[in-house]
Amino acid sequence: MPSAKPKKSVEPTYRILGVDPGTVVLGFAVVEVHPKSRRVVELGTLKLGKLKDHAERLATIHRRLTQVIDTHKPAVMAIESPFFGKNPQSMLKLGRAQGVCMAAAMGRGVEVTEYAPRKIKQSITGNGNASKEQLAAMLSGEFSLDTSRYLEDATDALGAALCHYYQSRSPLGKGKKFSGWEGFIKANEDRVKK
Repeated sequence: MPSAKPKKSVEPTYRILGVDPGTVVLGFAVVEVHPKSRRVVELGTLKLGKLKDHAERLATIHRRLTQVIDTHKPAVMAIESPFFGKNPQSMLKLGRAQGVCMAAAMGRGVEVTEYAPRKIKQSITGNGNASKEQLAAMLSGEFSLDTSRYLEDATDALGAALCHYYQSRSPLGKGKKFSGWEGFIKANEDRVKK
């Protein structure tokens, strides 16, 4: 009698919230992912330039992202980390915006993972020095989406979400740490050809 084939574990469908933080324009994207499909659930920007008070901008960011989280129930937020700029005041404001985004997610029990802009570009385009236009073009093909209709902040957020998906599927992106090849091989004996 032939032995039964072992059942493959099926990865569940889940949602990722990607965020490109900003205090003038904030980009966000909700992506539903499954090993065989990916689709954009919501993609947009939060325009904050008309609000003169910085505290009001931060409150608006928190309120809107909480709404997005409550509506779409993402499992994780992938947020772009601030790049180092020359203007300390701009960096301080950007850091505050990022902190408010993270607080909105954590307040709703959503895991937060941070990615450097270079990591996002490298993950999507294969080149960490890719332009925003190259990133948008790759995302356009991946999701059959006309990215020219959206601000770069929205496509950057979409890139963060897709980067998280790619990193979470990769054995190297799952957070496992190995002290060397011996540890990797021991943890992955089923992948070693003998």
